[in-house]
Amino acid sequence: MTETHTQTQIQLRADVRARYAEAATASARRSTDCCRPSEDTPFGSSFYGAADISALPVAAVQASLGCGNPLLVAELAEGERVLDLGSGGGIDVLLSARRVGPAGFVYGVDMTPEMLDLARRNAAEAGATNVEFREGTIEDLPLPDDAVDVVISNCVINLSVDKPAVLREAFRVLAPGGRLGVSDVVAEDHLSPDDRAERGSYVGCIAGALSRSEYLEQLAAAGFVDASVTFTHPVADGLHSAIIRATAPAAAEATCCAGDAAHTGH
Repeated sequence: MTETHTQTQIQLRADVRARYAEAATASARRSTDCCRPSEDTPFGSSFYGAADISALPVAAVQASLGCGNPLLVAELAEGERVLDLGSGGGIDVLLSARRVGPAGFVYGVDMTPEMLDLARRNAAEAGATNVEFREGTIEDLPLPDDAVDVVISNCVINLSVDKPAVLREAFRVLAPGGRLGVSDVVAEDHLSPDDRAERGSYVGCIAGALSRSEYLEQLAAAGFVDASVTFTHPVADGLHSAIIRATAPAAAEATCCAGDAAHTGH
């Protein structure tokens, strides 16, 4: 990696942090158009049912900037431990906390102090006691190995400047047999990086989007199995909001595969 590229990554991350700090301070989704390439494209809280968001703090709903509803993707169950990558104002953490119940627990990780402050206020207002928000980047998660059963995320992985690191970290913190269920913006395979850049900015969730094939390749490289990328609705020419699912191999399966690799010399 060249020094120029490193500086570019640093600047992109700073741009993303500034954009989300502005969103947290404003607590108004219509003042920040991340993941909303046109006025006709649904975004943010429009992906949630009225019954889900009616009991949430208004600020949590207004600060929602996602491109889908990862809770529908993840199919959470009572007692599960959940991690939300780039948890923002906390909407997905709070909704997850309801689904996993008192026996479960939900972590939110975000790199923007303003968003963390907002999320903690929202959690206090909602009376959520089975949640915790931690400051950190999704490329270097502040959780131990095998810490959670489910990893969710809502239109955040595409903002990362090091997506392979994000997927490796998600795999690391998942317990064996755990699952990844995220919403993200994904490009059709024929679009080059230049094509994606022409259609929108990096902080607008377009230029940084992986193609479908790239996503599947990087999930496999991180160790995931049974991966799928399903387009749900268009957000720009050749780019779509998508549901991404994958699974961490169960312990026995992982041990078996490691043994096979050793036996074959790989």
